[in-house]
Amino acid sequence: MSNLVANIVGSAAAVCSITSFAPQGLKIWKERDASAVSLKTYSLTVTCFVLWVIYGVMTSAWPVTVANACALVMASGVLLMKWRFRNGDPEAS
Repeated sequence: MSNLVANIVGSAAAVCSITSFAPQGLKIWKERDASAVSLKTYSLTVTCFVLWVIYGVMTSAWPVTVANACALVMASGVLLMKWRFRNGDPEAS
């Protein structure tokens, strides 16, 4: 029973981590404005997820690896949009 509870908690944490970036990403994409996003904060966040993925691979902790790799993709998307829309929508000019 303990292992089942741990897996449920871990799965819930993974889903929360992954989906937590979706609202910010959708807002930036829709408005073509990333001025409210901190470049330093998202750079640190992406770095953290990279390190978690490396840790997961090194320890063969595949749930940690997969969950953090998915969160890395989401956070990287926000970071890339921050860079792309740093001066507003490039296609609006």
